[in-house]
Amino acid sequence: MIRLVIFDLDGTLVNSIDDLADSVNEVLEKRGYKTYEVNKYYHFVGDGTLKLIERALPDYARDRETIKAVHEEFAVCYEKNCLNKTKPYRGITNLLEALKDKGIMTAVASNKTDIFTKEITKALFCDFEFSAVFGKLDGVPKKPDPTIIFNIMDKLNVNSEETLYVGDSDVDVYTARNSGLKMAGCIWGFRGREELERAGADYLVEKPQDIIKVIDKLNN
Repeated sequence: MIRLVIFDLDGTLVNSIDDLADSVNEVLEKRGYKTYEVNKYYHFVGDGTLKLIERALPDYARDRETIKAVHEEFAVCYEKNCLNKTKPYRGITNLLEALKDKGIMTAVASNKTDIFTKEITKALFCDFEFSAVFGKLDGVPKKPDPTIIFNIMDKLNVNSEETLYVGDSDVDVYTARNSGLKMAGCIWGFRGREELERAGADYLVEKPQDIIKVIDKLNN
């Protein structure tokens, strides 16, 4: 019986690509580096903001010190920009309410820095309370390492058979697999159907309400 659904954040619950792109491009432009069209960022994100910065920097500037310095500048820009254009995907709010009505807990597990993960979920879902919201913390491995998932399940006292993981990328598929969870892949997200199929998502969902169908199938 599914008692908990753990969601990825970016590309799953919210479309944040424009604010991420704007913030990185602002820093790149200030430093005289090449900037990118928004569509390029779909393939830069997914592994945390340090990796985002590394991928956006030119090859000759990918040393540790430069990545660290640019990441610090990005954090300042993103704090300013993170809620400019970021919005929940259509149908997500209704899905969360439907899960609440079914007595199913919800949580967020993101590779985005913890402070931004909490700020965005609080601002965009102010009328909804997640059972747990975990972003990337120092000393905790990022997804697809399962630690963040295990921490959520431990906090909420549920096991792998009672938990469904929902995400939009191959990182999310591997996270679910490493955690021993069934996984629903959101084809509306940043990476799309082909990547999710190739990575081996257990289920593909075309719209948020389809997640209810997945849960009903698992529970039956």
